[in-house]
Amino acid sequence: MANNYYNDVFTSTLEGRTKNLANCVSDNNALLNRLRDKKKIRPVTGGSKILEELEYGQGDAVWYSGYDTITYSPKQLFSAAEYQLKLCAVPVAVSGEELLKNSGEEAVFDLFEKRIDNAMKTMTNQMSKAVYSDGTGSGGKEIGGLRLLVADAPETGTVGGIDRSASGNEFWRNKSVQKALTAENIASEMNKMYLSLTRGTDKPDLIVADDTLYSLYEQTLLPQQRFTDPKIADSGFATLKYKGADVIFDGGQGGHCPTNHMYFLNTDYLYLRPHKDRDMKVIEGDRLAVNQDALYKIIGWAGNLTMSNASLQGVLVNNA
Repeated sequence: MANNYYNDVFTSTLEGRTKNLANCVSDNNALLNRLRDKKKIRPVTGGSKILEELEYGQGDAVWYSGYDTITYSPKQLFSAAEYQLKLCAVPVAVSGEELLKNSGEEAVFDLFEKRIDNAMKTMTNQMSKAVYSDGTGSGGKEIGGLRLLVADAPETGTVGGIDRSASGNEFWRNKSVQKALTAENIASEMNKMYLSLTRGTDKPDLIVADDTLYSLYEQTLLPQQRFTDPKIADSGFATLKYKGADVIFDGGQGGHCPTNHMYFLNTDYLYLRPHKDRDMKVIEGDRLAVNQDALYKIIGWAGNLTMSNASLQGVLVNNA
């Protein structure tokens, strides 16, 4: 069995490297990057479910004069969506044989660093992919991403414990348009979608597209119209502007936006809710198998992606 010295070094190295893993994950995904910048990453402190308060009604407004009675009819303006706590883990392991073959402190440290680098990249890629999931991956254990929250068929399914198909729950359906999109009609369809999601000062601030729809939109722009946001461009994302919203490319090699999809997101109502005790942290406790000569650690995350308003989110789907 690998000795306690190497176990301690492995643990301290891993803990030191994972301190900024949550930020690395946010840096690698445009939506998570935006949520972090807008302080929409809100830790969960406990409980079996994640509650997200919803506003789906309006209070009473009364025009009056003099001593007219100002009436009030009690209404339930707020309710809550309930999201499940989902867990993700990436193991990091080094065998005793590998330690023997990398004798010497420098070689061992280099081995640890490489294993930890791989684990961090694995977690980062897994979270970036899960942002677009429909929540059914791994037998329903994956987080509910945009394919669930901003669904192609928003009149079906259950989100946050609320049945979207039920009468009276129309408020909990996002906008969805499916049609053949071309360079000739995409600007018009984007305009219709954008306007349908605008409510006073509420409007989409982030549009995420795969390579096909991003390219179609880019073809409609003259060179002098290709405005970008320096801040988000400096973060490494390919970006354009549309009516003040950032249009982000997240397709191609390494991208995870579903093919032929363009999401119109109002990130004021989207949240990443990590558990405060399991936000890209090393799960406590030694995991030295009694029948294996190996050091074994786990990087863990728990939480979910949540939404408090569905009616201000939308998706364009190219079904050409």
